[in-house]
Amino acid sequence: MKKKLKPKITVFHCINAINNCESLPVPYKSSFKLKSVKMACSGMVKDSFLLRAFEAGSDAVIVFVCPEGQCRYVEGNIRAKNRVNWVKKLLDEIEIGGKRLSIHNIANGDTEAAVHIIRQVLVDINELGPNPARHWNNY
Repeated sequence: MKKKLKPKITVFHCINAINNCESLPVPYKSSFKLKSVKMACSGMVKDSFLLRAFEAGSDAVIVFVCPEGQCRYVEGNIRAKNRVNWVKKLLDEIEIGGKRLSIHNIANGDTEAAVHIIRQVLVDINELGPNPARHWNNY
């Protein structure tokens, strides 16, 4: 009997959008692994960080950014969006799948929206299956 994999989600988030992902009231938290990476600004997320999350076995990566026009660092959220879009194309090319990476504008402290997004990503992972890179690295 094959053991069902516990999905892994990595969340990169601007502290001005969501301060603490670990405390989000996501139902069935024990059924998946959530790794949170706090950043002073979403503009700090680099393509190598996103790719490394997949290499480490994440089934999905979420980037939470401030709403456009509300970044305290002028255009950090726009830089993050451009990087995410570039990495999504690369993930499609290497057959991991760009749908596994998403970026979302979140108003400061909107935990309800963040929980909804995480729940939807879990549904998407269920449809996509585990990250193909998991078996490359014997996860």
